[in-house]
Amino acid sequence: MPELPEVETVMRGLDQHLTGRVIARAFLHRPDLRWQIPPELPAVLTGATVLGFRRRGKYFFIRLDSGWSVLVHLGMSGRMVIDAPFALHEHLTLERSGGGRVGFVDPRRFGALDLIRTEDEDSHKFISGMGPEPLGTQFSAPVLMEALAGKATAIKTALLDQRIVAGIGNIYASEALFRAGISPRRASGGLGRARIERLVPAIKNTLIEAIAAGGSTLRDYVQPSGELGYFQHAWKVYDREGAPCERCPGPPSCNGVRRLVQTGRASFYCPLTQK
Repeated sequence: MPELPEVETVMRGLDQHLTGRVIARAFLHRPDLRWQIPPELPAVLTGATVLGFRRRGKYFFIRLDSGWSVLVHLGMSGRMVIDAPFALHEHLTLERSGGGRVGFVDPRRFGALDLIRTEDEDSHKFISGMGPEPLGTQFSAPVLMEALAGKATAIKTALLDQRIVAGIGNIYASEALFRAGISPRRASGGLGRARIERLVPAIKNTLIEAIAAGGSTLRDYVQPSGELGYFQHAWKVYDREGAPCERCPGPPSCNGVRRLVQTGRASFYCPLTQK
């Protein structure tokens, strides 16, 4: 599932192609995503000018001059395509004034599209219970310490809880914990101030670098296929089981990155340097 950096990259790509533009026509080809798409969505979009975008966690909003916002969640397989031919499993098509098109494609149908008044974005059922944005000023070591206080949950699992911090998923939780030198097994309530003060900047820097990699890897955030926001960059531990990490001397002192399963999700870490 796309995490915060991927969603941010998709949103920035759409911003370049849609903000300030009129949506000449909108077509809803099939309404059956994870939740039913509002049938009035094409009518709300048609003729509207896109004012801008806002991301919240793994969701983003398309803001319209009519006072409506379209909530978008990419789910497991959702993607946005720019000026590409009509695709199989394309649920929504937007035709821009002056030419060009944007499509929302989701083969597995775990994504979501919804309508809400812009002034009510934070009260949407998918958004209202979210914790602070990890790249925002409200996310700090004292805030995270308070959120984790008394919790026996492993820190890796806690970071996936969107009520504690918004937008972090499996990949970037593993990467941030590696940077901070914290074992994913450690109880979140017992981290202590020193570890939390390492973890917060590790989370921020991991996400910032991933977003930058997406923007620099894709020309104007768009791949030749027209797809937005999916990119490759160098993970330090994620999906690198058995490979040496950048801090380890190698065998016999260390046998490389290990993989373990926590609450059904794979975690990757260096047992020598993460305590």
